[in-house]
Amino acid sequence: MLTASLREFLLWCLALNLGVLLLWFAVFALAHDFVYNLHGRWFKLSREKFDAIHYQGMAAYKIAIYFFLLIPYLALLLTA
Repeated sequence: MLTASLREFLLWCLALNLGVLLLWFAVFALAHDFVYNLHGRWFKLSREKFDAIHYQGMAAYKIAIYFFLLIPYLALLLTA
């Protein structure tokens, strides 16, 4: 029972975190200028630097999702 609960928990966490990642991408892609201007008030960043920071952040977040949620979920799925 513990394994089934853990699998369900990891699956929900995976779904929620992928939703956050998709929301981040959607806001970045659809409201790029607004977000850039908002952050430009606080930090002195060029557009290229701003884009690179967000791209690297999304990549790191996606790798963390895979490493901490997807791989353990698949391991539990295969062992049960």
